Amino acid sequence: MLTTMLMYVDVKPVGPKGSYVGLATLNKWMSERLGVNMLLYHITDWLGVVPVLFALGFAILGLTQLINRKSLKRVDYSILVLGAFYLLVIGAYLFFEFNIVNYRPVLIQNVLEASYPSSTTLLVLCVMSTAIMQFNRLIKGRSARIAINAVCAVFVVIAVVGRLLSGVHWLTDILGGALLSSALVMLYDSVNTFIEIKKNR
Repeated sequence: MLTTMLMYVDVKPVGPKGSYVGLATLNKWMSERLGVNMLLYHITDWLGVVPVLFALGFAILGLTQLINRKSLKRVDYSILVLGAFYLLVIGAYLFFEFNIVNYRPVLIQNVLEASYPSSTTLLVLCVMSTAIMQFNRLIKGRSARIAINAVCAVFVVIAVVGRLLSGVHWLTDILGGALLSSALVMLYDSVNTFIEIKKNR
C-alpha cells in the first residue's frame, strides 16, 4: 500500500538532481527538519555489520549441525527456515535495488542511490527480530535469554532511529523498511509455527 502511494500520490521532483519523490510534501517537510548528519550515517552503516555477523553465526550453526548429524533432515527446522528467510530478505533487497521507487534525499559521493525501503532498516529488523526468536528456542536460562533479547531490542531501536535521524533517507523509506520487515518476520514466524504444529500431530 505504501509503495503504491509513493508511486502515484504527491509525486514531485523535490530530491537531488530533480529526482521525483512520492508523498513529497511529507517527506520534504521531515527532511528539512532533520537535516543531514553524516556521522550518524557512518555509525549506522557500521551498525549494519552486526546483523550480518548474527546471520553468519546462524549459518555456521546450521552448517555445524549438518556436518555433525550428516543429514539435512536432521538440521533443526527453524534453522533451515531461517536460511530460506535470509534468502527472501536478500531477494526483497535486490528487487527494490533494480526497481527504484525513491532516491536518497542526499547525494552519496555525488551519486543518486536507491533509498526505498531503507536497506539498513530492513536488515536490522529482519535479522535481529528472527535472532530473538532463535534465542528464545536456543537459550534455556531465563535471565540470560531476557538479557540478550533486551540488548538486541535496544540495538534495533538505536540503529533504526539513528538511521532516520541521519537524514540520508526519506521518512517513508524508514517506514517502508519497517513495514516490509514486519511482513517478512510474520511470514517467518507463521512458517515456523505451521511446521511445529505439523510435527507435534
